[in-house]
Amino acid sequence: MSSSSTVVNPVLRVAPAAPSAAAAHFRASLAFHADVSDVATALAAGGDPGFVVLDSRSTESWDQGHVPGAVHLPTALIPVQAEALLDKSVPVVTYCWGPGCNGGTRAALALAELGYQVKEMLGGFEYWVREGFEFETWEGRERRAADALTAPVDAGDCGC
Repeated sequence: MSSSSTVVNPVLRVAPAAPSAAAAHFRASLAFHADVSDVATALAAGGDPGFVVLDSRSTESWDQGHVPGAVHLPTALIPVQAEALLDKSVPVVTYCWGPGCNGGTRAALALAELGYQVKEMLGGFEYWVREGFEFETWEGRERRAADALTAPVDAGDCGC
């Protein structure tokens, strides 16, 4: 008698969600997150993008570089300074250093708890720079060549 055991690979060990559940999950994710390229495109279009970008890092980090036009408000100061700097009717897009940092998430939580509409910019400042977008430092504006792994040459965006 032969016994046949079904071997399931690690990817399918837990079955994929039903398409309707997956659609609901990914729709919700887009309500909470913004892509670096999308933020840059909206800001570059000129005029009012309909949102404010908020850098939640320290002053030292801000001075090293930040998104042009961003509001600087370290996460710890959000409860006491947000009202003076932000309009609750305007959505806020938060960011911190990069994917290895949850400062943008913590800032988004603090703002949401105060009644702000908020999204977090995926990739943070690290991916802003890696994708070749202009940034400001205490010395002025800079731009570095795009990292081919994050922004293929001549692609314009990720093609998403």
